[in-house]
Amino acid sequence: MANVEQLLEEIGNMTLLELSEFLKAFEEKFEVTAAAPVAVAAAAAPGAAAEAAEEQDEFDVILESAGDKKIQVIKVVREIVSGLGLKEAKDLVEGAPKPILEKVAKDAAEAAKAKLEEAGAKITVK
Repeated sequence: MANVEQLLEEIGNMTLLELSEFLKAFEEKFEVTAAAPVAVAAAAAPGAAAEAAEEQDEFDVILESAGDKKIQVIKVVREIVSGLGLKEAKDLVEGAPKPILEKVAKDAAEAAKAKLEEAGAKITVK
């Protein structure tokens, strides 16, 4: 029983990347699919979920409202979102809350947020 406890302790200390590699190796060696054990392992290691949140590398920039300077916000939206026409940008701004950018890098999300807030918009980055 001591070996099981040691194994559980070791799995609980793994990063998500290490756990993913372990799972792939386990599936290959024993020719099984371990979809259910992954959920159990994730539930058993609550630190892994917190670590995943810290390692987030894709962000969504969401326009909550245009504020008082709607025209300025429309101009900035057209600048940030490539290939967006005036009508599309206006519809996007008027339809807030809406995502402006999805799955972008942190620096791009922060830059877009700064530009939009400077223009008077209220922005959320998730």
